[in-house]
Amino acid sequence: MSLEDHVEELASDLDVDKEEVRRDLENLVNYSVPMDEAKQSLRRKYGDGGGSSGPSSKAIGEVTTDDSNVTVTAVVLRSGRRSIQYNGEEHVIREGELADESGTISYTAWDGFDGDLEPGQTVQFGNAGVREWDGKPELNLGESTDATAVDERLEIDAEVGGEAALRELEPGDRGITVEVQVLECETKTIDGRDGETEILSGVVGDSTGRLPFTDWEPHAEIEAGASVRIEETFVREFRGAPSVNVSEFSTVTALAEPVAVAEDAPRMSVGEAVESGGQFDVELVGNVIQIRDGSGLIERCPECGRVVQNGQCRSHGAVEGEDDLRTKAILDDGTATVTVILDDELTEQVYGGGLDDAREHARDEMDKGVVADRIADRVVGREYVVRGSLSIDEYGANLNASEFSESTADPAERAKALLAEVDA
Repeated sequence: MSLEDHVEELASDLDVDKEEVRRDLENLVNYSVPMDEAKQSLRRKYGDGGGSSGPSSKAIGEVTTDDSNVTVTAVVLRSGRRSIQYNGEEHVIREGELADESGTISYTAWDGFDGDLEPGQTVQFGNAGVREWDGKPELNLGESTDATAVDERLEIDAEVGGEAALRELEPGDRGITVEVQVLECETKTIDGRDGETEILSGVVGDSTGRLPFTDWEPHAEIEAGASVRIEETFVREFRGAPSVNVSEFSTVTALAEPVAVAEDAPRMSVGEAVESGGQFDVELVGNVIQIRDGSGLIERCPECGRVVQNGQCRSHGAVEGEDDLRTKAILDDGTATVTVILDDELTEQVYGGGLDDAREHARDEMDKGVVADRIADRVVGREYVVRGSLSIDEYGANLNASEFSESTADPAERAKALLAEVDA
């Protein structure tokens, strides 16, 4: 059945205005709600066989994914805009977070919603739709939602305005303001909605940490070394870690004073880091217990840089590989293990020579494996401090190292500290 057929069926069954049903159904389907679930939601909203008594008033903490429509009175914490594509057309939606004394809830305001969403304002939202997003309820505000500003003062336990430090950000955050220093920045060309599009990407930092960023509508103020205030950003997940996204709706202002950036990465146990789902910049300490296959003197595809196996690239087939150095070391701290990947420069340090030395070594022994063997002899069984970007996928936990150095900590002192922690 087409969407129009579903609209006809619902409007007839529920004795409800067809245009109102169409708007509600399109909003739900547009937000990836399955058709059957969307229709059930509308049946709950309007009531099988006739008009409903209207949505119930609830505190935010009482709203669940079983609700279809509710009325809430809340303070607008954050409000941000984003453009989306639907049925070949571009739509601008507003997203953010609301709060009352009982908790917080995210919202999406669709085309047709004309209520005010100014941070700090208290608003009563009547007939707000409810959908499940990331396992939690979220409010959908549309044409059928009534928004009325009220003078009621709510005692909320949340910050208004969206200003946040990088360490506080989580994927899904919207309407966020950050003050950061641009540490790395490069221009990239991607295949966008309207063909080839230039974007900016890199790394930003503040006193709490560092995160990757993407500027989808390049702002002149964003350049390496600049300190900027970026308002109305949204946060996505990038390799398991938050990523700051700057859009055409973001306001970027150059700051006169440089933003201080943390020099050190947060130190975590391997288990804690793996449980987090990913970290863009983290420091781990553990023992190297094994050097994995694919280490030492390897070959890469000249087209895509992938590792070549038996003269075959997974993307480009038979190719003549180019020599390179890499190390894949398994790090264990007793809480979990992670594969630490060292690039050519870090591998040169642990191997004790460059690419030419490795080639000569392999020729003399007539075996490329001797390069990995020497690396294993030098690092296995030793404790290392590793800094880098941790990602978790179907292949396990992998940390691309930016720093790799042997630990200078006294093992006896570390054992005492560990025992004290266990006793506590």
